[in-house]
Amino acid sequence: MGAAFARRVREEEERRLSPAAARSYPARRVHPEEDCSLRTPFQRDRDRIVHCKAFRRLKHKTQVFVAPEGDHYRTRLTHTLEVAQISRTVARALRLNEDLAEAVGVGHDLGHPPFGHIGEAVLDRCLAERFGRGFAHFEHSLRVVDHLERDGRGLNLTEAVRDGIRRHSGRAPEPATLEGRIVRLMDRVAYINHDIDDALRAGILAERALPAEPLSILGDSGSERIDTLVHDLVEHSERAGEIVQGPRVGEAMAELRAFMFEEVYLGPVARREHAKIEVVLRALFHHYVADPDALPDGGGAPDADLAQRVTDYLAGMTDRYCIRAFEALAVPSQFAV
Repeated sequence: MGAAFARRVREEEERRLSPAAARSYPARRVHPEEDCSLRTPFQRDRDRIVHCKAFRRLKHKTQVFVAPEGDHYRTRLTHTLEVAQISRTVARALRLNEDLAEAVGVGHDLGHPPFGHIGEAVLDRCLAERFGRGFAHFEHSLRVVDHLERDGRGLNLTEAVRDGIRRHSGRAPEPATLEGRIVRLMDRVAYINHDIDDALRAGILAERALPAEPLSILGDSGSERIDTLVHDLVEHSERAGEIVQGPRVGEAMAELRAFMFEEVYLGPVARREHAKIEVVLRALFHHYVADPDALPDGGGAPDADLAQRVTDYLAGMTDRYCIRAFEALAVPSQFAV
């Protein structure tokens, strides 16, 4: 039955997909497995990611706002779902492999530490100062799926999904597949637009403060901007045979992103929280380095060296768990003698 299903999918993909699209078969995994008779290899990868512990923890990890009080602010989980959804839409429009785009989309941020990019920067500095090494969430996302899930056995994902996860950031080389390149760009499209929405809701930005020129090109609302960006990407990519934006829309998006970094991500409200986040993560980092026996389960990867064990444990924390761990370490107990 499995062979018949794979043959049917292959035939369908040859009829439906672009010649440049990634094919679902053969499944290239580090540890070969028998194919499923109901799901393609990329569908299985998506399902493994969605059911893993790291994916569930994303609901309590910061996107922009630390532990937001309102019900409608984005978290790392809702960001991940938005990226996967938009990526799948683009892949379908370009006749590329939707299942691959979706699997990369749901897995791309599994390695993000608590407190978003600020947490990533603090952990990177701590590791550089103490151990002469660095931290990047996209590299750690691959470590999560390869080594930390399933009690160290990993998820054994396909080569194409692993490549898309590892290279989804602009700081990494381009993904090998067009589907991975879609996720890399849609990650940016999603966070710029939903972060504007959240910043307006939080009162950090006023609508009149948004730069007029990019909005005149992209649209006044988040849904309009995403629609413009997606249509532009599909139109130009279809002609180019590559994942590319048109120059006018691409420049408008870059200008909007620069504005968000200046006013929101690195703005005065964010900077006030950065110092607090640094205190929390530095205290925990140095505590576990000095006392490795305090790491539960050896940090989750007892065969790794000390720097990696501390990194794995801290990066796996949710925001609220991290805050509780810091309070247990730094705040006197009510009944302490």
